[in-house]
Amino acid sequence: MKARVHVTLKSGVLDPQGEAVRHALGALGFDGVNGVRQGKVIELDLDETDAARAETAVRAMCDKLLANTVIEDYDVEIAG
Repeated sequence: MKARVHVTLKSGVLDPQGEAVRHALGALGFDGVNGVRQGKVIELDLDETDAARAETAVRAMCDKLLANTVIEDYDVEIAG
């Protein structure tokens, strides 16, 4: 089973990397970009065959290691 985790900064947290990308896009002539939020994607290949158990396990992984839940949110996608 495959899992994909999208980790992003919470809305109230400053995103200096996103701001740097927004500024660079403007410098390259891409006007009209008013905001950029940077995140990360983590793909996992799991032995689990039950989608509900896989999601529970991946959420535990996120809470313990993959995401800093103080400043980051995450979404989990499970695919058979």
